[in-house]
Amino acid sequence: MRACIAVFLCLAQVRAADHSGVVKFGGLPVPGASVTARQGDIVRSTITNSLGSYSFTELKDGPCSIQVDMQLFNTERREITIPSIGGIEWELTAAPPPALSIAPKTQMTFARTEVTAAKTAIDRKAQEATTAAPTAAAENLAQRAADGFLINGSQNNGASSPFALLPAFGNNRRGPRSLYNGNFGVIANNALFDARAFSLTGQDTPKPDYSRIQALFAFGGPIRLPGLGRRNAGNFTVNYQWTRNTNATTQTALMPTMEQRASVEPSRSSPQARALLDLYPLPNLSGDSRYNYQAAVLTGLHQDDLQARYNKQKNRNYISANAGWQSVRTDTPDIFGFLATGSVGGLNSGVTYRRTISPRNLINVGLQYSRFRTETIPFFARRQNISAEAGIAGNNQEPINWGPPNLHFSSGIQSLVQPQASMLTNQTVGISVDGYLNRGRHNITYGTTVRKQQFNVLGQQDARGTFAFTGPDDFSRFLQGIPDTSSIAFGNADKYLRGGIHEAFLNDDWRVNPGLTINAGLRWEYWSPLKEKYGRLVNLAVDPHFQTAKPAIERDVPSAFPAPDRNNFAPRVAFSWRPLPASSMVVRGGYGIYYDTSVYQPIAMMMSQQAPLSTSLRIADTVDTPITLANGFRAPASATQATTFGVDPAFRVGYSQNWQLSVQRDLPAGLQLVANYNGGKGTRAQQQFLPNTFPDSLVEPTGYTYLTSNGNSIRHAGQAQLRRRLRNGLTANLQYTYSKSIDNAALGGRNNGSSVIAQNWLDLSAERARSNFDQRHALNAGMQYTISNRQKFLKDWTVGAQITAGSGLPLTPVYFTNVRGTGVTGSVRPDYTGAPVYDSPSGLFLNPAAFAAPVEGRWGNAGRNSINGPAQFALNASVGRTFRGTERVSVDVRVDATNALNNVVYTTWNTIIGSAQFGVPTAVNPMRSVQAILRTRF
Repeated sequence: MRACIAVFLCLAQVRAADHSGVVKFGGLPVPGASVTARQGDIVRSTITNSLGSYSFTELKDGPCSIQVDMQLFNTERREITIPSIGGIEWELTAAPPPALSIAPKTQMTFARTEVTAAKTAIDRKAQEATTAAPTAAAENLAQRAADGFLINGSQNNGASSPFALLPAFGNNRRGPRSLYNGNFGVIANNALFDARAFSLTGQDTPKPDYSRIQALFAFGGPIRLPGLGRRNAGNFTVNYQWTRNTNATTQTALMPTMEQRASVEPSRSSPQARALLDLYPLPNLSGDSRYNYQAAVLTGLHQDDLQARYNKQKNRNYISANAGWQSVRTDTPDIFGFLATGSVGGLNSGVTYRRTISPRNLINVGLQYSRFRTETIPFFARRQNISAEAGIAGNNQEPINWGPPNLHFSSGIQSLVQPQASMLTNQTVGISVDGYLNRGRHNITYGTTVRKQQFNVLGQQDARGTFAFTGPDDFSRFLQGIPDTSSIAFGNADKYLRGGIHEAFLNDDWRVNPGLTINAGLRWEYWSPLKEKYGRLVNLAVDPHFQTAKPAIERDVPSAFPAPDRNNFAPRVAFSWRPLPASSMVVRGGYGIYYDTSVYQPIAMMMSQQAPLSTSLRIADTVDTPITLANGFRAPASATQATTFGVDPAFRVGYSQNWQLSVQRDLPAGLQLVANYNGGKGTRAQQQFLPNTFPDSLVEPTGYTYLTSNGNSIRHAGQAQLRRRLRNGLTANLQYTYSKSIDNAALGGRNNGSSVIAQNWLDLSAERARSNFDQRHALNAGMQYTISNRQKFLKDWTVGAQITAGSGLPLTPVYFTNVRGTGVTGSVRPDYTGAPVYDSPSGLFLNPAAFAAPVEGRWGNAGRNSINGPAQFALNASVGRTFRGTERVSVDVRVDATNALNNVVYTTWNTIIGSAQFGVPTAVNPMRSVQAILRTRF
């Protein structure tokens, strides 16, 4: 449970507001517009001032419907949550003649004919008001005209007409509020009220003390300069957030026991292994063969965020500017106690100029600039040269890269992995132009963007190197200093990647008739392949049959690299149709193409550190290429491959075709039902494989990983949503989704130890299986109820709950062994024996007898993602109330509980065949956490 106290203090001449906004048309403020806020039976109304601004200060926390009305303009509505952060900017659209009235695109809760009739009455009487003062009959007519705007008990005033206002409207009102506003808040949390972290071993570890604290400040208003009188030089807003957090997690591991450490005779043990073994702590738990070590790990976060905004409007010209600065420092220890530090610092800024050519035509021009710097410093950097002291040769010896090599074990012994030292500086400069044009029933938007990107990297891919030990005797081989595979990559630490982005779009929002709206457009996107400033990328020039592969340097052989793909045209179309004018039924649909344009950066990073310009190799221990801990990073003369990665020069950017169809209808009792169907088909997905690799020894493998864009995917999802609008204090929603997604490209990345590299390069169809993110069933439900009991203690309390449940994500069984002759582990799957997968022994969730090592000479027949992971469930709850003191002072009390039932939910299972943890949960969702909020508003 967390205790959180937030106190908002009022600065000089600063008053808090639950919600505020600005109403504009064509970028110009609209005074006199009627704004109505509705929360169940509570209705508040106001009108915009000369600057188009409005605010509400007596709204309760929770959902709220805001509606803006103005004669000759379409009604605009939005659903927001109170308290809202920042103001809302409304852009009104001109209403067409009655014969061309536009059906709303979203929810409609009243008949358009009633509104049109009421507006007609108001317009007629407004003309009469210019020559005669309101009489008793006129006042009665004004009341009837106002009644014509009564919508579900709310009051909507045609603000520009006196006959649309109640006779007493505007009398006895306070003076205008200050134009400046701001707030200050403090959020403090402590471990005292948190539930104890769940232990996978069943043995408790003392909960460490930790705390979290945040301070927030915001201030804004007009800028007054000497000599301008009452005129201002624009408006500004400044926001600052200060964060100092410490978080605790309980981690478990399997550490080498004293018996294992002494299992190899001293005369046969490797001095390098003994030196590395000293980095492993002794077990601190007994009686568990799966986990024998548990420790609490504290991570730290120090973060500062500063944002500033400025805007100024004069006549038809509007200019705005924004700038954001961020500084983040992290402390991340691992289960060994080795602390890595990191920092992020950067600036994001932009300037926009808008010219309103006419109320139906405007254009925007924007400039953007961002620069971010990220640095990671491992524990041993400049501290201790573990590799040199242990006698391990061949890895990088620069002080920033000091430390041990990475160690991996197939039996479940904890891997020793340290982050790589790095410094990344990314910079983007861009210009954009977009505009809006109205022609009758057509609202046309268009624009283009050009950006230049820089990715400046100072760091190595694998400077200390990596050793892997596989098989049932993996730890014995480690003690003898004989790894099964080794890999390393370093050299050319500085890399300067350059690229460009070009985008353009044209869109037409066409109101065909009162019951049909069509939105159609075309988008073009071009992200250039990244180039290294000095042409130091290295690819493999491979013949069509993968018989030969020669390194090709970018500056010498540019044709060996992926060519630019400028054909990324993405048409998109959508419609909203009300088939029956007297019915609430709305049918919506859409189709669009979306490109995965950000694929080039990871590809360029893979090609940035390869032989012959860098030291890079992957070696497997064989009779011809024996390796040890001492010499495992020095390639023998017969080493298979020094350049370890290649990408198809015909590589194309992948894209997805998405389509959707939904039917929405209102039901009695304030209910709304929506049925959705969503589909998607992916093309040109990434596939990686190891050419010329076979489970037997008939062909000598080539030893490199090859990337193509020949994968594909398909997804279908049906969804039903039932929503109860806010009524009598109750709002609720229920949503169920049934979906299935399959692909042959391991979409979703690495999955529980399984690699994205295909098992059999000659049968990529065998990789077709459920996508890593495929969740067959998903349920979301939520409710919020405000008690209307007249008793003082129970009145106005609001309770809420949110439930999320779903079936498990798919997992892949893995046989952690070396793909012969490649130095690659983790892509081979085991054989399925036919035994029930989930008929597991006590203490396990998977049956070890269901899988076995693949038969010699062939690949394993177990399918990718053939295991269902653990189901998911979460229940969050909240209760709160606003206590009102005076008109300007209120106190909010609220308690939020995450995982309110303190239910243990596992996130994944270990699926590595032969591991001591096979079938055992490897992680668990956080336990119950309670946050109490106390807020005072002035």
